Amino acid sequence: MSSVLSPLAPKRFATLPPIAGVRFASAAAGIRYSGRTDVLLMAFDKGTQAAGVFTRSQCPSAPVEWCRHHLGGGDARGLLVNSGNANAFTGKRGREAAELSAGYAAAALDCAPEEVFLASTGVIGEPLDATKFAGVVTGLSAQLAGDDWRATAEAMMTTDTYPKLATASAAFGAEQAIVNGIAKGAGMIAPDMATMLAFVFTDAAVAAPVLQTLLAEEVADSFNAITVDSDTSTSDTLMVFATGKVGAGAPIVAYDDDRVPALRAALRTVLRDLAHQVVRDGEGARKFLTVTVTGAVSKASARKIGLSIANSPLVKTAIAGEDANWGRVVMAVGKAGEPADRDRLAIWFGDVRVAVDGE
Repeated sequence: MSSVLSPLAPKRFATLPPIAGVRFASAAAGIRYSGRTDVLLMAFDKGTQAAGVFTRSQCPSAPVEWCRHHLGGGDARGLLVNSGNANAFTGKRGREAAELSAGYAAAALDCAPEEVFLASTGVIGEPLDATKFAGVVTGLSAQLAGDDWRATAEAMMTTDTYPKLATASAAFGAEQAIVNGIAKGAGMIAPDMATMLAFVFTDAAVAAPVLQTLLAEEVADSFNAITVDSDTSTSDTLMVFATGKVGAGAPIVAYDDDRVPALRAALRTVLRDLAHQVVRDGEGARKFLTVTVTGAVSKASARKIGLSIANSPLVKTAIAGEDANWGRVVMAVGKAGEPADRDRLAIWFGDVRVAVDGE
């Protein structure tokens, strides 16, 4: 956690309302630093459904593997998050630490270990001493509440300079459903996925398969469309939990339910808001840039061209130096390997067109 606030930090932090069926508490367990909040325990009421997407790194952390293995059940009763140690590249000891961690949380929440999801962020390659959770999770289970979302987001911070929070609401039949989200960055930010940890919560009644489809769709143009340093983390985890308190009598069980569009729009708002906040708090970030590509042969091609531009070190230095060197953008378009007609290429910096028809 940095004491110097990013110059791109929001002027004010969102105030998130409570969500029925979600309670949480945080504490300092001395995972890496003493006297610093580094453990977050969240409890969900019975019936909560879960969905998730994770890093595409071929060296995933032990918590990522744990979540992938247990996500198929769709049911969630708890989430245990720690900062300071990623429990990644830790081999057999890492898997044992994950199992031990889930066991501690499950005992505190009176549920099965496979109903507890895990996430860790921090240093890679150092064994995680899971026994440190034993001294705090029982106490945390007695302190669970549902109002201080900012403290919850702060418990996940490592090199972040500010907590990331977002909220939206959606019409859910005659009721209103809430969608809250928290996230942390701030290094190894690039697709796929492009975050470190992010968690979204809703009181809407949604079956896990529908929730998974919604999440997979909306991550494409949010967390999978940002980059800071072009490095993909071992620990990237994005999960959505639906407690089912709103619309419990008639939950969404099919994607063609007429309540899905409003819920999808709220989820999109929260995910994009969080993704942008992660970029704005990227390590050393001083500029926030949006790359827009039009006229490509496909969306996939446009995405590849856009990321080629955004990830180019030479484009980045031009932007940082406030030098409108459009030749570097031409270079990045060309190296993407996608269909691009050089003599029809046009480039804008903001609303200023600096090149047209390939000149």
